[in-house]
Amino acid sequence: MQFNGKVAVVTGGASGIGAASARNFAARGAKVAIADLNQDAALKVADEIGGMAVDCDVGKEAAINDLVARVEAELGPIDIFFNNAGIATGRGPLATDLDVWQQQWDVNLMAHVYAVRGVLPGMLERSSGYIIHTASMAGILTSHGNLAYAVTKHAVVGFAEWMSITYHDKGVHTSLLAPLGVRTPMLGDPNAAFTQAVGPIKEPEEVAEMVASAVEAERFLILTDEIAQTWMNFKNTDIERWLKGMRRMQARMEAQTE
Repeated sequence: MQFNGKVAVVTGGASGIGAASARNFAARGAKVAIADLNQDAALKVADEIGGMAVDCDVGKEAAINDLVARVEAELGPIDIFFNNAGIATGRGPLATDLDVWQQQWDVNLMAHVYAVRGVLPGMLERSSGYIIHTASMAGILTSHGNLAYAVTKHAVVGFAEWMSITYHDKGVHTSLLAPLGVRTPMLGDPNAAFTQAVGPIKEPEEVAEMVASAVEAERFLILTDEIAQTWMNFKNTDIERWLKGMRRMQARMEAQTE
């Protein structure tokens, strides 16, 4: 799908990958709506690209429905919806409160479900649409330390695969962004141990270009570094060896943080 003249929504669009993608999509000719709880930052990006900003808590279905209605009333039918907002609070199963689990479930997964329910009927009617889901390599491999994040991102991967299988031939196409480390507010200031786990750090602008190129090529999986495919191959060909390697990395990380 080409961006020129299309209406695109980017959640989590006030910073990081979302802001970089909003700028990238607009530079390609899209009319972009930025959905974020940080309205000051969202308005700044929107003013920069001539788009619109919508205050939206993506973890609430009513807020997503309102987002879709406002964008379509002002800009027109939504052609591209980028489910990019996410949170990464949490630790292990005994140290993470259940309300943290629920918050991650709502924002990291259910926001994608709400968005699809909001835009899919119109896309199917037009036999045209594009939905992008930000997961993480934590959703294909796993992540050290943050269990809730890994579990919810695994769910996003499964959701995106199902969408692609079911609706691609009906004109609604899907891409899954599974980044390694990206220099965003979520990443923070990685120490040496953490950097080993997230792989090479990319800039948001690099990732935004990868996303836009994948949409134009209608390619499902978006990896941010070649090493990600290598790690996926290790897991798929010998999971016992892969688990041993991940355990060794976990031990190193724990030793460096003591």
